[in-house]
Amino acid sequence: MEDTSKYLIHADVTADGVVERSDVVGAIFGQTEGLLGDELDLRDLRQSGKVGRIDVEIASTGGNSHGQVTIATSLDKVETATLAAALETISRVGPCRADLEIREIEDVRAAKRKEVVDRAKELLRTGFDDTIMSSDEILAEVREHVRVEDITEYEGLPAGPRVTDSDAIIVVEGRADVLAMLKYGIKNAIAVEGTSVPDAVAELTRHRTVTAFLDGDRGGDLILEELAQVGDIDYVAFAPADSSVEELDHHELFAALRNKVPYETVSELNEPREAVAATDGSTTPAPPPSDAGTASPTVVDEAGADAECDSKASSAATDSSDATASTAAGDGPPSRAKTDRANAGSSPNSAQSAQPVGEREDEATDRSERRSQAADDADHEPETVYGHATAVIRADTDRVRFLDADGERITDTDASDAYDALESVDPVPTTVVLDDILGQQLLDLAADRGVERIVARSLGQFTKRPTGVRIHAVDDIAEQPPKEP
Repeated sequence: MEDTSKYLIHADVTADGVVERSDVVGAIFGQTEGLLGDELDLRDLRQSGKVGRIDVEIASTGGNSHGQVTIATSLDKVETATLAAALETISRVGPCRADLEIREIEDVRAAKRKEVVDRAKELLRTGFDDTIMSSDEILAEVREHVRVEDITEYEGLPAGPRVTDSDAIIVVEGRADVLAMLKYGIKNAIAVEGTSVPDAVAELTRHRTVTAFLDGDRGGDLILEELAQVGDIDYVAFAPADSSVEELDHHELFAALRNKVPYETVSELNEPREAVAATDGSTTPAPPPSDAGTASPTVVDEAGADAECDSKASSAATDSSDATASTAAGDGPPSRAKTDRANAGSSPNSAQSAQPVGEREDEATDRSERRSQAADDADHEPETVYGHATAVIRADTDRVRFLDADGERITDTDASDAYDALESVDPVPTTVVLDDILGQQLLDLAADRGVERIVARSLGQFTKRPTGVRIHAVDDIAEQPPKEP
């Protein structure tokens, strides 16, 4: 009955003498019998289950009795109220005068509803998982799963799935570097897992075109030194100074691979890292040769173009190096087999060595004079985009300049802060002159903000090119504006 009852009738009872519980119950049944007719007779209601057990608590003190009566019913509101009013007609309990007064009628469902509401509030506060993944997080998690699934082992070493059948491989330091390569679609990387080069990697390098892609720290130098002693290296690429391969984004990673240099170039110097300093994005030049018979190594700038060489042999060897860049990244077969390299003859460095020392010094002097002239020109506000490109990019300022529709300067800032600056600059520039590699992220922001043209030191690899933005590498535009006809 307690589970199906709708209301509880609470009443207070007092008697002028000593009475017991049975006396109160007998008075309730006896004095209400026939009072409300057959349909509301308390005995019939009790037997049919519409009225529950009658609970009585009573105590006697000082010759008087006081207590409480509780009756549960499943009747409707009108019938319950009528039954409660009938209880107040009781005037005697046992042999004593008595008085019964209804204190309240409690709605049991209201109490249950309150419990439901309180519990619902608690569940709302603690029962739900507030961690909602964004679209980017969902895609990143799926990509991570795919990368982990793709990574394999070669002789117990972390490797990409193409290491076993590719003609060209990339040797990196650790498992995280292999994962970073897989992230950007390069599947022919293998890790040495430390500064001690395993025999399996050493043996593998003797039969493949090998690019050592290492961190820009002392550990990378040590691995390169040991790898050269126990294996056979064709090309060397380094991450920027004090950076790791695993930390590089898409454009930085591919730029480093494009700017790799033949190992022969590095091996002639005592400090391998200094020999390829130009490939890590730093401004520190390679050290001069130790004697007049050794020329500076071939240096590849961040756009992937070779330094100018007068001899045809140097140019041909450099073109071969560039053609192999995509192969080392897993894009195609090597430029030549290991046996062909052994019989190839002179290296790019040998052709470079043939250049007279005096001519090299003259070229260095000319470059210094051109840079000084560009710096002097930068002191005077250029009148054209061509002039701004010369003042910012050709002078190697590592700056970015924003121009309005009239070609007037809006502001300058460091090239490394180009994205944040473009995001906040006001008014929106019409032209951006950037002394750096133009990446996808900056290009997308420029398209969103309404930039019409970007002139950069070089162009990175783009997955998409907005049609509303014209992009140029500085070498693709004239140093002077075209003359009016």
